[in-house]
Amino acid sequence: MSAEPTPSHHDTSFVAGTRLDSVDTSPSQGRTGVIHTPHGDIRTPAFIPVATKATVKTLTPEQIRSTGAEAILSNAYHLYLQPGPDIVDEAGGVAAFENWHGPTYTDSGGFQVMSLGVGYKKVLAMNTAGLAEADIIAQQKKRMAVVDEDGVDFKSIIDGSLHRFTPEVSMQIQHQLGADIMFAFDELTTLANTRLYQEQSVDRTHRWARRCLAEHDRLTRARPHRPLQSLWGVVQGAQYEDLRRAAARGLVALSREAEQEGRRGFGGFGIGGALEKENLGTIVSWVSEELPDDRPRHLLGISEPDDLFTAVAAGADTFDCVAPTRLGRRGGVYTLDGRLNLSAARFRRDFTPVDAEVGGYTSDNYTRAYIHHLLRAKEYLAGTLCTMHNIHFMVRLVAGIRQSIEDGRFEEYRDEFLGRYYAGR
Repeated sequence: MSAEPTPSHHDTSFVAGTRLDSVDTSPSQGRTGVIHTPHGDIRTPAFIPVATKATVKTLTPEQIRSTGAEAILSNAYHLYLQPGPDIVDEAGGVAAFENWHGPTYTDSGGFQVMSLGVGYKKVLAMNTAGLAEADIIAQQKKRMAVVDEDGVDFKSIIDGSLHRFTPEVSMQIQHQLGADIMFAFDELTTLANTRLYQEQSVDRTHRWARRCLAEHDRLTRARPHRPLQSLWGVVQGAQYEDLRRAAARGLVALSREAEQEGRRGFGGFGIGGALEKENLGTIVSWVSEELPDDRPRHLLGISEPDDLFTAVAAGADTFDCVAPTRLGRRGGVYTLDGRLNLSAARFRRDFTPVDAEVGGYTSDNYTRAYIHHLLRAKEYLAGTLCTMHNIHFMVRLVAGIRQSIEDGRFEEYRDEFLGRYYAGR
């Protein structure tokens, strides 16, 4: 029998730092902290760039590091399909495979349950106003994933072949991928799902979480030659307070039960699901109030500047989203004065940096006019330069939020930043 691994410097842990006592006189869960992983530390709040297929599109690992990013997140579903988790495992894990050698996250495949099963778009709608159910929920004949109690059947987006994910399969894949932080297999719903279905989904995600913990423990014991990985539970429940709180409490109970039995519980928690923008802070606050202070909280798929401030104040520690990189590949860039699209004609003779105050490799070395030329000429370098800038912008923003909490001036920093960023709207 393999030796039982014990928590050590190879384990992932979280140390909370400065607490944000209040925001506009309201109680706050906001705080700074440090997540310690086998591949390095992540200072929180932190923005985690998305490396879906073990690469942040258009960037080398060295270029990612130059933006100040401390960790990246890859997609278990896509890496399962190609090149296969066994190949990544043989390479020494996703960090070694992609030459990142820093902290890594992998998601569980739960997002694809939604996007392939019922959703048309890769980014969840944060507002259902004016949308019909058909705008969000795909017809049955178009679905590529079908959920049952045991797991999900889906068709490959590459060749249409049939596959099945269960909580155990997701854990097996993510252990082979070897990320420092991975998420329990969950069912992601949309805002258009009925209340009854949301209740059923939360209960199913809870049962899947229990199975994930058991399989995570089995695989950890069976693979003592690999650094210990941290499994995080995912809180669902859509816009319903009772479901969100019950889901969070249920995951905490599962984690404590595992720890009392000598197994490893959840090292942190993800906050998932479609969220209405106007309720983001409220929902994250509900969840944060139910979660233990000594575990980090990751908000899945959020990155607009105002959302970041709202989520941090409500208790979220880390964030990931494809928006900054996808926007960059299309010529969109963030600046302190709002978003710009450098493909617009007005930038043809604009020889200023993208944003001199923000700085970074792109702004320090290239002009808007040059990037406009690259975009018009359809040169790949345009996507690289804009993506580098956007990640640098997001990392700089969360670093500013972190510093403002430590300095006791979060509200002042928030108001200054957002007042300028959205002034033109």
